[in-house]
Amino acid sequence: MKSPKRVLAGASALFLAGSLANGGQRAGAFAPLDEWKAAVLTGDRAALARLYRANPPAVTQVGNGKTVSSDDELRFWAGLRSAGVTGFNPKVLEIAVLQGHTKLLLRIQAVKADGAQTGGGQAAGQAIVASMVQIWTEEPDGWRITASRRGDFSPDAVRRLPQPATPNPDLYADPKEAEAELKEASGVAAREHKRVLVVFGANWCYDCHVLDTTFRAKEFAPLVDANYVVVHINIGEESKDNLDLAARLGVALDRGIPSLAVLEPDGKVVVAQKGGEFESTVKIGPEDVRAFLEKWKPAPK
Repeated sequence: MKSPKRVLAGASALFLAGSLANGGQRAGAFAPLDEWKAAVLTGDRAALARLYRANPPAVTQVGNGKTVSSDDELRFWAGLRSAGVTGFNPKVLEIAVLQGHTKLLLRIQAVKADGAQTGGGQAAGQAIVASMVQIWTEEPDGWRITASRRGDFSPDAVRRLPQPATPNPDLYADPKEAEAELKEASGVAAREHKRVLVVFGANWCYDCHVLDTTFRAKEFAPLVDANYVVVHINIGEESKDNLDLAARLGVALDRGIPSLAVLEPDGKVVVAQKGGEFESTVKIGPEDVRAFLEKWKPAPK
């Protein structure tokens, strides 16, 4: 997956995003998001309005950075239900908290029913998806959205690999932990006579979550667990972290993530992806993942 640059770059422009990305800690859940989701599902504009800061008004942006009024933003979300959009499901890919502020990176999935209009002119009955960043601030009377940026809804691609019902926002640890994690994984692999499966990616990368879900699915978990110790290496929000480690292992990241390498416990590189082979989980299927895992597993003793 290539970085969703417009939404992520826009998040950096929002007045809290930079400090959150660099200094925040992750958390597993964020209850105010459930309130926002419920208000969107019911089309309750008043309930939505209570979740956005009024004074000063929340900064709301759309697409390539166009600022819209709070009224327009509330009208958009409250109007989805009446427009025939169903199955509204915001999935949290990444969450960071810092000093009373929380940043969420969302992948919002929904279904546009017959006659629904979402601004993109998609066909009726189609699965749609959009990316969104929300900045929440804890105020004396509760949490409020103080800034947000959303992309346009577009058709959601069909995947043959299993998708996560609830993505793990802690899948990729702090980029600074990469070397220590790799060392630990190598130690475990040596003791258990396995190989190290290194997955370069990031929490903002939905394809990375899909691949991890595939590894843990019942069809693949026995193969993975018997032969590999999996370690996730975070390339960061701007795709600039751990590039030296990727280069050392021979993994090419310019074609997107996830990108994989298989190592012996002593660090010898068995194989490194260079052509973005797993960059799109839309383009690969179970047979591709199984073939990779079977080909590069340790030889039987």
